[in-house]
Amino acid sequence: MTEILGLYPDFFDFPGFARLGLRLALNLAFTAMIVLGVYVRRYGKNEYIFTYFMFNAITFALCFLLRKVPIELGFALGLFAVFGILRYRTEAIRTQDLTYMFVVIGLAILNAVANKKVSLAELLLVNGSIVFLTAMLERLPMFRRDQSRVVTYDNMDIIRRNDREALIEDLRTRTGINIQRVSVGSVNLLRDTAQVTVYFPEEDPN
Repeated sequence: MTEILGLYPDFFDFPGFARLGLRLALNLAFTAMIVLGVYVRRYGKNEYIFTYFMFNAITFALCFLLRKVPIELGFALGLFAVFGILRYRTEAIRTQDLTYMFVVIGLAILNAVANKKVSLAELLLVNGSIVFLTAMLERLPMFRRDQSRVVTYDNMDIIRRNDREALIEDLRTRTGINIQRVSVGSVNLLRDTAQVTVYFPEEDPN
């Protein structure tokens, strides 16, 4: 028991514990607004919910606790390298999914490293502004992104004529998708087919 108290002389620091709990609750609340209130409602996807919350929580814990401990430059670079390895060993994700990843990590760092010079009102204003900006930009039509799919197309007569309008109309009829534009990729002369990328507006789950 004495050895434990020697290693942790302040076994329970109520002011520090309360500050940690408040910051963590604040961080998770605004993260939930971003992930559940904006991302899931906008895209109807839940495959990255676990990833977003865990990245946010771990980043918050690292930044909040390590700021109290003097660390060497080598350790900091090693920590950055670990995150880099995790990123490059994962499958490629869409730009908007990666953007939300950056947002939740940024929220965690923001809420963890803010010191006494930053008031609670200022912290709430910044967090609220990020949530509001994210939601607003997702709702504006000018920021809507087109989805794309690659299909194998077999009507080479239209491809040879380079008739884009006929190609789009034929693909709309066959797929039932409101295709807006297309781009022709590789052509397989043996099978007389072509790889065509079709672009169509994202569906709003709301």
